This record gives sequence, structure tokens and C-alpha cells, in this order.
Amino acid sequence: MNAERLLVHYEQIADAPDAIARLRRFILNLAVRGKLVPQDANDESASELLKRIAKEKAITGSRETHKAELYNKEELGELPPTWLAVPLIALGSWAIGCGFPKNEQGLEIGPYFFLKVSDMNLPGNEKFVTTSNNFIDDDAAKRMRAKIHPPGTIIFPKIGGAIATNKRRILTKGSAIDNNCLGITFGSALNVEWAFLLLTTLDFTRYQAGTAVPALQQGVLERIPVGLPPLAEQHRIVVKVNELVGLCDRLEEKRAGREGVRDRLAAASLSRLNSPDPETFQADARFALDALPALTARPDQIRPLRQTILNLAVRGMLVEGTTAKAASVGEYRTLQNGYAFKSSWFSKSGVRLLRNANIGHDEIRWNDVVHLPEDRLSEFERFQLNEGDIVLTLDRPFIVTGTKVARITAADLPALLLQRVGRFVETSPGLDDDYLFLWINSPHFNDQIDPGRSNGVPHISSKQVEAAEIFVPPLAEQHRIVAKVDALMAHCDKLEASLTATAAIRRRLLDALLAEALAPPAERELKAAE
Repeated sequence: MNAERLLVHYEQIADAPDAIARLRRFILNLAVRGKLVPQDANDESASELLKRIAKEKAITGSRETHKAELYNKEELGELPPTWLAVPLIALGSWAIGCGFPKNEQGLEIGPYFFLKVSDMNLPGNEKFVTTSNNFIDDDAAKRMRAKIHPPGTIIFPKIGGAIATNKRRILTKGSAIDNNCLGITFGSALNVEWAFLLLTTLDFTRYQAGTAVPALQQGVLERIPVGLPPLAEQHRIVVKVNELVGLCDRLEEKRAGREGVRDRLAAASLSRLNSPDPETFQADARFALDALPALTARPDQIRPLRQTILNLAVRGMLVEGTTAKAASVGEYRTLQNGYAFKSSWFSKSGVRLLRNANIGHDEIRWNDVVHLPEDRLSEFERFQLNEGDIVLTLDRPFIVTGTKVARITAADLPALLLQRVGRFVETSPGLDDDYLFLWINSPHFNDQIDPGRSNGVPHISSKQVEAAEIFVPPLAEQHRIVAKVDALMAHCDKLEASLTATAAIRRRLLDALLAEALAPPAERELKAAE
């Protein structure tokens, strides 16, 4: 493992997407492949260890004793010579769950835990099971024919979506488990924390069967090939993993601290702009534009800046000297609703009908299209769309990326306006379409609109939109505001592209360093020579 290069370049890769999680997985991957700690020829061999486990299983009468055959090491790729490739069940015995009748539940004290999948989520049970919602005693165990599994048994979900969580938990006292759980009681000769690491690296979703209700089958899991190191090496692996995972914890804490400081500074800067002090506004704005590139590390952090720019623009605070009067949108525009075309009229080709599904944030999407026969176009002349029209969806108008509003282009025509989509139609001059479009995308618009619900779908009405307040400067000032916003949005585009490129570079560097660290020594030497 070429860990030195990972550490040297860590500052460059620490902010790569999912960097810390990938480093954790990388450490565990090395651990179970024999690449994390050196081997010692003086260790008791893995073969002797396997014999002791098999003998223990024979004494306890385990029915899986006969399955301790060896696998070819090629099943697992390159393993150290001191390791063995064995089926998973060769290392222990199954811990089987049972039903848990309601009349047996609710006991708050007793000698044994009775564990369900939900108990794995209790505070304090993140790795070792230290508490339970239910207890049982010997009499209850006998009534339910529940087997009490010893401390050190490792349990996990076996049915349903919980399998994908890949939870593993170590029992700290004798416990029964319900039939949604499964576990393995590993041989006492093994290091239980090494066994925990081993199970943590196995993604059981690869082995589940069923689609509606996925489930794990013992007969499939028990044949999973795993590498078995000597016991002394298991201890060394656990110590090293704990050391490196502790390092990951500290790195993650530092990264979270850095991001927290950046987020707070950026939020404070934008807050001062959204609640401006006229005496300090220009200085605050300059600071925000100069400092935000250093305060942002992720592309998703650019959206609040865009929203702040729009908010200032439509409140008359982006361009110095702007004077604006408050008005309702209805003084300048009505919002025309589309026609309720009957689905029985639809055809496979013809004139496209613009529906809610076709409107995204600042885009028209025709991937899901319905048509009206072209020979009926003249019947609905009032609902024919024109190039430049601003259209707004009235159902579910606000999504994560912004307001579902767009402009019609020549490529979208001919098209007709369908019900629950609105088109802005001019009734009085004085409001520029470009300025109106900025306002609809701004917080000043959506903060005034409270979508109600009809059949569970958030919706707005034409009357709500027409009654909303808008600040309207003279047309010349509207044009200057639009030009200023365009320039600042271009600046945001460059910053976002730069952050995206940086994230991609960090990701590629992390990929290269992880691949290099996993490469055999001879291959690394060859690359170094090149």
C-alpha cells in the first residue's frame, strides 16, 4: 500500500465527493485482502486456526461442520501465502431467528435480549448491542423455542429493504433474534472484531433473492468465499484498521468544520445582501462577490448566490439609482389558462400540447408528448402559443432547481396550451418580458405564493399570480437590471463550472491514488520508472 502518496495529496482530494467514505471502504478492502499489515512467518498458520474452528464446531454439534472445505485462492484474487480461501460458514455457525408473538413482547427486564431489526438502530447499538426494546427469560425462550445466541455473535437483517443498509451488530450478552434477522456465531478462536470487519465488507444485496420482498438464504451466504488470515495477523489488522478509521474520523471532523465555517460566512454575506443596509450595501456587495469564490467549495453552493442576485434585482437594489413603484402583476399581465383538451381527442402525431410535464425550470421538454390532430388547430386559435411566450406550470410549480417557468422558442412551435399551464398575456405596457421572467424566478415571487393542494398536488391559481406584488422600474432601468443580472449570472456560471471541474479533478486524483495503492509492488515500480 502506497499510503504516503495518499497522505501527501490528501488536502487535494479531501473535498472530492464522498472522499472520506471511499477512504474508509478502501481501508477495509485492504484489510480483508491481506494488504494492510505485513505478514509474519512466525504466526500460527491459518490452516491450524481452521482446524481449531472445525474441532469446536464438531464438539458443539454444528451441522455446518462438513462445509469447511478450502477454496482456490483465485476465487478471491491475490491473497498472501499465509492466508486461506474458505467458505464463510467455515468460520462459524448460523444464528437463526424465531417468531416473537405479541403476548411475549414488552418485558423490560430479563437475562436475555430479544432483538428485532429495529433494535439495531437504538442509540448505543451502532456496533455492539448494549440495549433492547424487549427481554425474555428462560421460560419464554422455551415456550418460543428460541435459541439463545452467545456474546460475540454478529447479526444482520435478512429480509426486506433493511438488507441494503448492510447493518452488522455484535452481541454483548446472550440474545434471541426474530425471524427477520440472521447471524453468525464465529469460532471462539477468531478475533470477533476482525470477523465484524469481514462481514462489513460483504454487500449482501449481491446475494439476495426475490424482488417484491428480497431475502437472504443461508445456503447462498454460506458459500461466499472469504480470506482467512492467521489469528495474530487478525489482531494486527484490527489495531491498524482502528488507527486508520480514527484518522478518517478526525479528517471528516476537520472537513465538516471547514465546510461549516465556509457555509456560515457565505450565509452571513448573502443575508446582509438580502436585508441590506443602504449605507453599507455597496461594500457588502463587493465583499460578497470577491469573497464568495473562496467561501464556496461545491457547485450546489452557487444557487443561493443566484437567488440573492435575483432578489436584489427585482427589489431595485442591484443597479444604483433604480426607482420602482409597487404594483400587482395583474396591472400589466393576465395569466391565461390552457384548454381542457379531452384525452379521447389525442392522436399519435399532429400539434403538440404543452402540459405541466413538459415544463421544467427554464426549459421546455418534449420527451413525453401528446398531440391533437393538425386539422383541428384552427378550432383553438386562442390557445396557440407564440415564440417568446412565458409559460408557468400551475401544478407543483416549485421544485428543487427553481420555479417551473420557461420561454417558448421557435423549436417548440406549433403547440397548444393545455389546462393547468398558464401563459402571461400583456394587458398594459410598461413591463418588460425579460424583467418579468427574472421576477418569476426570484424569491420575491415564490415567497408570496403559497401552493395549496388538490388531490395531494401543490397548485396555484391565475388569481394568486396576478395579485402578487412586483416592483416596476421604468423600462430603461428594467433593461439595465436585466443586463446586470445576465453579467452576474455569467460570473456564477464560471464559478460553478470551475467548482465542478475541480471536483472532477479531485475525484480522478483519488481514483488514481487508490488504484496505485492497490497495485502490486512490481507494477508500482514499473510506473515509477516510466
